[in-house]
Amino acid sequence: MNLLPQDSLELIQNAPSIVFLTGAGISSESGIPTFRGEGGLWKNFRAEDLATPEAFQKNPKLVWEWYDWRREICQKAKPNLGHLIIAKWQKKSSSVHLITQNVDGLHPRAGSETLIELHGNIFRVRCTNCTSIFHLEKDGLDHPGLKFCKECDSLLRPDIVWFGEEYNQNLLTKSWELCKQSQVVILIGTSANVSVPTNLAQTAIRNGAIGIEINPEETNLTPSMKHHFDGKSGEVLPQIWKEVFPDETME
Repeated sequence: MNLLPQDSLELIQNAPSIVFLTGAGISSESGIPTFRGEGGLWKNFRAEDLATPEAFQKNPKLVWEWYDWRREICQKAKPNLGHLIIAKWQKKSSSVHLITQNVDGLHPRAGSETLIELHGNIFRVRCTNCTSIFHLEKDGLDHPGLKFCKECDSLLRPDIVWFGEEYNQNLLTKSWELCKQSQVVILIGTSANVSVPTNLAQTAIRNGAIGIEINPEETNLTPSMKHHFDGKSGEVLPQIWKEVFPDETME
């Protein structure tokens, strides 16, 4: 039995623009703990205690210790079938776009070359003084502890949008435009508790897109979705792929 009815299937197959919106749930399938779920605490600190400009200003060494620990978890994790199917879909069609809340770098490692990382990337850093941005591994800065700018010697910080900070406006504008123009929005592994990704999904639906949600639990967005699939992306997306591309192999 197919997951998708014929009308939705044909719409996906013929859509000029499809947007994937992914959250922490897709990465939890790869073993990365979520902020708000089990395993979200570190040394009795919550993410909200450490991922702020104030926390970094007060104790940058502690914040960097936390990010070094998180980065090690991300390095050991491997992209799952959910990540891989999205990357495969993007390679097959330039009409497939990816917007993620995740900072773990699993989407690029899966092969997604074009994506919008709304919250940044845990493997990048930026200078607190000048405009320099570095990649921790490629630029030889992936040592533990404080890290300093190669251009001006000022303290580096993770290139991540912290609580209380504004999103990159260029990325946000591009995300709004993609969602407005989409015919299908596929929401994966997001709790719908973060306002911007939630509003992006709602924008797509208000502009005529059908919504597909893949999440083991219902969210605030579920009532707006045309389809809700109760399961993991690594289980559901391969089934959807087979229905949309019946003549394609999974390899």
